[in-house]
Amino acid sequence: MAVQLDRPGAEVFLTHAALRPFSPACTQIGQNGTLLRNYDLRPDQCEGVIVSSCFLRPVIGMQDMLWGLLDGMNDAGLAVSLTWGGRSAHGRGFAILVVVRYLLETCDTVDEAVARLRSLPVAVPQNLTLVDAAKAVTVFVGPDMPPTVAPDACAANHQHLPVTDEQERALRTQERLRAIRAAGADVAAMLKPPLYQAVDEQGSRTLYTAHYRPADGRVTYYWPGESWQQSFGDFTPGSRTVTLGRAG
Repeated sequence: MAVQLDRPGAEVFLTHAALRPFSPACTQIGQNGTLLRNYDLRPDQCEGVIVSSCFLRPVIGMQDMLWGLLDGMNDAGLAVSLTWGGRSAHGRGFAILVVVRYLLETCDTVDEAVARLRSLPVAVPQNLTLVDAAKAVTVFVGPDMPPTVAPDACAANHQHLPVTDEQERALRTQERLRAIRAAGADVAAMLKPPLYQAVDEQGSRTLYTAHYRPADGRVTYYWPGESWQQSFGDFTPGSRTVTLGRAG
């Protein structure tokens, strides 16, 4: 149906197939039934919309590209978030935004979602952290590799391959991964350097911190000096105006 629309590129936009790769610098951890993540990007490239939807089931998450998700949780107690995998490979497959949406719409557990990933082509190297009440894992995916479970449920912006000096200078991915491993699922640590990014040369910065507690159906979004909780039982439409780039 998408190819019948009269707008150029509409089928790509709606299906998220062959979308232009994007390269945010993010950090995330799954631990003790919670998923905690920082999302870093230029403010003008993020929709900044928290959505509560019910396509196939109730899902709450941070929306991007119309109906894709940067992170989210479902009513079964599964939470998923993404980070860029740090490599320039690009192939035929889906954008990770719609993969996150698909997993949350169709899976109840981490094991089910990991199994589902094995049949999904992903266009760009990405890291997915998945959490339920019993398990937390990070999975490396990409167009040139099978889904691979990471050593622990943490992710920054590299996978199992060596990180170049240039990439580390630009993204500090290994530094951030060491920091989040040391801190654990600590919101306060996420709001301070090196995990919290004020602004870099490209204008990227930490746009929000999300703390998912999927077994409780709750998520709290944090900014320095500000927070906003949403849940399946009490989802409250509204808006927040926050000042970015001011670490706690």
